[in-house]
Amino acid sequence: MHNVPVKLACRNIWKIYGPHPERLLAGGAVPDMATIRASHHVGAVRAATLDVREGEIFVIMGLSGSGKSTLIRCLARLIEPSAGEILFNGRDLLKATPRELIEIRRHKMGMVFQHFALLPHLTVLQNVAFPLEVQGVARAAREARAAEVIGLVGLTGREGHYPRQLSGGQQQRVGIARSLAVEPELWFLDEPFSALDPLIRREMQDEFLRIQRKLKKSIVFITHDFDEAIRLADRIAIMKDGALIQIATPEELVLNPADDYVAEFTAHVPRAKVVTLGRILTPGSAAAVAGSLPASARVEAVAAQIEGAALPHAVLDDDGAVLGHVGARAVIDVLLGRAQ
Repeated sequence: MHNVPVKLACRNIWKIYGPHPERLLAGGAVPDMATIRASHHVGAVRAATLDVREGEIFVIMGLSGSGKSTLIRCLARLIEPSAGEILFNGRDLLKATPRELIEIRRHKMGMVFQHFALLPHLTVLQNVAFPLEVQGVARAAREARAAEVIGLVGLTGREGHYPRQLSGGQQQRVGIARSLAVEPELWFLDEPFSALDPLIRREMQDEFLRIQRKLKKSIVFITHDFDEAIRLADRIAIMKDGALIQIATPEELVLNPADDYVAEFTAHVPRAKVVTLGRILTPGSAAAVAGSLPASARVEAVAAQIEGAALPHAVLDDDGAVLGHVGARAVIDVLLGRAQ
């Protein structure tokens, strides 16, 4: 993933609320929280730097008040940062005019928030087609595109329904379809599933992953649920008091936390949920194997398959080359907490 181009780059972003944030940041100053509070300001986002790569699901998480929703709104420039740089396809969004920003949001960005705000007087088809109508797309073309994404989110047959006739999960699917109608390059999702019941939430996560496998969008996803994060994320950023504490894969966060805060955040995550076969393999080829599995596969997902085989499994990289092999003993060690 390291060679994948960067879609969105955030450089030293600050968002300080109060009478004179520019004074606190004058001359490139880096005020700590005590200084910010003492001057009657609020440091919502502090010196945030991150890259979102093409096709990546980048999850930002933290406790309530950590700054994650403020940061995603700064990235979309729904909130104006106090300082810093936001590069989208190499272009600084903070230098874009209001008109340019509107065009970028209409054509290149999709957004889904916890409260999906469907228009109650419009049908599913009309809700999904609405962003294209705003763009001036002809009715036949926008309705054809809307029908296509309605099918993508599994709502074919409900095009004529109104929001009140749909369940919460179905309404959320309409919100996702609406945001995909413009074929965005960059997709922002702020706790899109947190208002849903657990079973529907799990179903929506599955649907989200299915859509992502097909579309390969660049995604910034906010959640406070670590289970959700490790299911969805390629990488996770942990926030605290407006600052990014650690950015890493789910596996690295759990196995190598940057500090006590991250360790506490990840303490109760079963290792099998995040440890990959690439982490526990024995290098080299085995004399005989039962089959092959990708190095990126997580132990939990393939444990039964490996344990049930008399022979080890070959472990392959993304290009299909053999990296090593893994057998039942290595998997059992992870499941019992004896490894990693």
